Amino acid sequence: MGKTNADALEWSTLERGETKFRRKQLAAAAGGEDIGCSLYELPEGRRSWPYHYHTGNEEALFVLEGTGTLRLDGETLSLEDGDYVAFPAGEDGAHRVVNDTPGALRYLLLSTMNDPDVTVYPDSGKVGVFAGSPPGGDGERSVNGYFREGETVSYWEDEEPEA
Repeated sequence: MGKTNADALEWSTLERGETKFRRKQLAAAAGGEDIGCSLYELPEGRRSWPYHYHTGNEEALFVLEGTGTLRLDGETLSLEDGDYVAFPAGEDGAHRVVNDTPGALRYLLLSTMNDPDVTVYPDSGKVGVFAGSPPGGDGERSVNGYFREGETVSYWEDEEPEA
């Protein structure tokens, strides 16, 4: 592998509430393993994935065409052609892309593909856990789930009592 052409790939579409976008997983199609890259197209008036950050993966966004806004670490920034934004792993990298302008917003989203990873969703109080294949990966996961942050149990809860 090693090479792909975006025009040769089919779009996948996700739509749920205010979230709607089209995506082409470029890195996966080219056989990439350690760096992910997807082409996104966000229609007018729509939003990307819910506001989140990764604890084990860094991401970056490069705007190809269009304008919009980016919620980044609690701030709102404008986006336009040629903008590049880094999302470090951790709370400082929390982000969500919004197309609040006329026309489509097209961008590349790049990511390290470290496994395992935990994603945190500050607005909804959830965490996602991924092991065996990172977020955005196509491999089989040995652990995968979303949980309410703060709903914890003690380490020894439901374990066999000592004899």
